Amino acid sequence: MSNTFGFNISARQGRARTGVVSTPKGEIRTPAFMPVGTAATVKAMMPENVRETGADILLGNTYHLMLRPGAERIHNLGGLHRFMNWDRPILTDSGGFQVMSLTDLRKLTEEGVKFRSHIDGSEHNLTPERSMEIQKLLGSDIVMCFDECPALPADRKRIEESMQLSMRWAQRSRDAFGDRPGYALFGIQQGGLEEDLRAQSAEALRSIEFDGYAIGGLAVGEGQEAMFGCLDYAPGQLPEDKPRYLMGVGKPDDIVGAVQRGVDMFDCVLPSRSGRTGQAQTRMGAINLRNARHKDDPRPLDADCSCPACANYSRAYLHHVIKSQEIIGSMLLTWHNLHYYQELMAGLRDAIASGSLDDFVAVFHARRAQGDIEPC
Repeated sequence: MSNTFGFNISARQGRARTGVVSTPKGEIRTPAFMPVGTAATVKAMMPENVRETGADILLGNTYHLMLRPGAERIHNLGGLHRFMNWDRPILTDSGGFQVMSLTDLRKLTEEGVKFRSHIDGSEHNLTPERSMEIQKLLGSDIVMCFDECPALPADRKRIEESMQLSMRWAQRSRDAFGDRPGYALFGIQQGGLEEDLRAQSAEALRSIEFDGYAIGGLAVGEGQEAMFGCLDYAPGQLPEDKPRYLMGVGKPDDIVGAVQRGVDMFDCVLPSRSGRTGQAQTRMGAINLRNARHKDDPRPLDADCSCPACANYSRAYLHHVIKSQEIIGSMLLTWHNLHYYQELMAGLRDAIASGSLDDFVAVFHARRAQGDIEPC
């Protein structure tokens, strides 16, 4: 196991890459999907079960953890890894997106963002320096620099001003992060859907130098076609020898398309959130287990899946516990969804390594186009 942070690309096909991110806490196989453990837990899952799905790394949230239970408290209890019983890598986002999306009472300045907690109304001031301090207290293996992310659509002037502010905050984040061997700091590219602004952002981040680079400001309302249009150039603007992380993405077909365009890392609440609302993400597409057509169906959710939900229970049972709002319904569907996402990532890695990515993608789309076939 490496005592330093590094990234090694082992195979390429087109713009897609597969490789390994090395950290003192373990290796992260790429392309990688990071389950979201917002408040130091992947909802409805035990940490060891998340690992069993194939996850190499989890994501935690600076904003939520700073508000409850508090970064200092987690630090005093041994850090986030010990606190949540996860001994492998953890990436924490900077809190910038949540400050913008969850708090109505906020004031944005050059210094940072003053806001009131959505939990109890308490006042807080989040700056690049404070975000770095919080993430250090948590003990995050991969730290995200503090940025501002405007929702799309937005006019060019607003996007440009936001991007330039984020680049100034990126330098302050780097300065505050300091020299921490074994830990990594990722910069975040901004610029909306404007190619020249994305290029300016990438140039600024390159000059600062980061251990990895995220593509921010997407999956915020622009739609898949526009997102893919941006991803046709954005990853290539970032350093080739560093991991590229597309923040907040996404649906399985979003991930496949982004991998084809050179992205290495992903996170999204979709698999766990869908699991809690009765939706299964499968190779046949999304399946709503609340639908009455499943109530007498003895088949497994997916006969080719080895997760506990598919191996041990029928669709009829899953329909029953979900309609009855039994906790096991959320547990089983979340486990299945996370298993499916990790199976998808493993398939993408194998396909890139063997040079068969085009065939893999064609089968992926064909199965989803066919959909979930009704029983005879």
